[in-house]
Amino acid sequence: MLDLLIQGATVVDGGGGEPFVADVGVKGGRIVEVGKITEAANETVNATGLWLTPGFVDIHTHYDGQVTWDANFTPSIYHGVTTLVMGNCGVGFAPVRPGHQDDLIKLMEGVEDIPGAALHEGIRWDWESFPQYMDALEKTPRSLDYLVQVPHDPLRMYVMGERALAEEVATADDIAAMRKLLHEALRVGAVGFSTGRSDNHRTSEGKETPAAEATAAELVGLARAFEGIPHGVLQVVSDFDLMQGPQRFDAEFDLVEQMARASGKPLSMTWLQRDPGGEQYEAIRERVDAAVGAGLPLFLQAAVRGIGVINGLDASFHPFMGFPGYKEVAHLPLAERAAALREPARKARILAEKSERLAGDGTAIPPLVDILLARIDMISGRMFALDDQLNYEPSVMQSFLVQAKQRGVAPLEALYDHLAGSDGSNLIYFPIFNYNSGSLDAVRQMLDHPRVLSSLSDAGAHVGTVCDASFTTFMLTHWVLGRAEGKLPLGRAVEMLARRNARYLGLMDRGEIAPGQRADLNLIDPQRLSVGTPALVRDLPAGGKRFLQKAGGYVATWVAGVAVQREGEITTERPGRLVRMGQLAR
Repeated sequence: MLDLLIQGATVVDGGGGEPFVADVGVKGGRIVEVGKITEAANETVNATGLWLTPGFVDIHTHYDGQVTWDANFTPSIYHGVTTLVMGNCGVGFAPVRPGHQDDLIKLMEGVEDIPGAALHEGIRWDWESFPQYMDALEKTPRSLDYLVQVPHDPLRMYVMGERALAEEVATADDIAAMRKLLHEALRVGAVGFSTGRSDNHRTSEGKETPAAEATAAELVGLARAFEGIPHGVLQVVSDFDLMQGPQRFDAEFDLVEQMARASGKPLSMTWLQRDPGGEQYEAIRERVDAAVGAGLPLFLQAAVRGIGVINGLDASFHPFMGFPGYKEVAHLPLAERAAALREPARKARILAEKSERLAGDGTAIPPLVDILLARIDMISGRMFALDDQLNYEPSVMQSFLVQAKQRGVAPLEALYDHLAGSDGSNLIYFPIFNYNSGSLDAVRQMLDHPRVLSSLSDAGAHVGTVCDASFTTFMLTHWVLGRAEGKLPLGRAVEMLARRNARYLGLMDRGEIAPGQRADLNLIDPQRLSVGTPALVRDLPAGGKRFLQKAGGYVATWVAGVAVQREGEITTERPGRLVRMGQLAR
């Protein structure tokens, strides 16, 4: 007898082809049959008119802290994710020297916008080494499967101590010690290694991350830790120094190629259209194409929509946070703050002020924020009211710049009035990257690249500015169902969300609906599928706030044949586990 029988589903099998109608049988956590099934089952689900897809694989999350207090990986569980990868961008919480936990919290708070108070209260530091971190995580049953990468910054800080925080050059002995620790973690099942080289990444004290300027000798030396390891991937985020000239760009990309060559493993890098420097994504594509042609296993992690921030008076960022007049009322409860901002005299005074410099004042705010605030009149052309319509590809005609012109006021005043309106909960959508043309056309081009990986959700991070854990759902609602032109075929979209990411990681047992594959499945009602409206909630430890965005239309999600959510409600089942690469099933 089958454990589960899903009848009459429109099967989108993850292989990239056309959907087809079939029954799917599950037993012992595996798919055992696809076709017309007559065998009885303990549970039978009528899936007529519904999509049945493989569970989605999110390769770019930052649940490294949240995983210690949240067994469900919210909000990813609401968006069809059944397998995820933590430890991206070079930041995380292991290894750690006793007494130095606060340094890692400052790093994560700054780089990934996760409240330090929540991390202090929520994390149970019952580990020192990276293998001990994995053992500690494994003790708690989870809803979803997850993998861990070894992040560069904690590794460097563990070996070099204060010298790492001072960004000193690693010695040959330092590199050898880091390489040994990385190799040990890979040997017990860590999926890979990540490093971050972005100027926009800062600690909560406004300092550069410890590994931001690591030398070629250090990075190549660490890449050699994969020798003798049958699995593994490398993940890199870099600005590629394009704004400092083509020579700097080429030198940085040469370094990425050296890492891939030294490791012999797949390496993926962040790929987006920057502003300024929008031509960079084309330069990256050209170098990747050439490298792949020469035999290097390079891949591109791309988002499915604009990358930016949600602005709001209670969010982490908004245009007035640096204005002296706003700072006077910033401590007030939200509704009272909005009312105070509507006072005519205060409004006039604030609009006559200039924003004080934010970056470098001992906070984690990156220099990009000050650059953007100085260009507020210009960038208001890509700032939009975020309401229940959830239009993530709005026209410039819907922007605050056009609204201001129609009203005969300055763009800053139009932004002010929106944020100060009602109870102060109004939000602004501001796509900083991937939106230079006022559309997602650049994203559409990226999604067509044969080496692209649907990624960059940053789930679990930037909690006060975005909720891009909804990327998986948006891929379907926008690129398959919603966009008037340039749609993606359903089969290809699901292949990108599931099989492609699984195979990149070396996971051969999931990502497809086929006999022998794990029964990680989503049953979706396309008529009700939606990304959900983001809302600020205070459900983190110590009362920390985050944007939470639930999806609609996911009838059920199964992990290894066990339902972990039904109609948006998380079940009590915990079939998820830490996936140790290269290890026998544990």
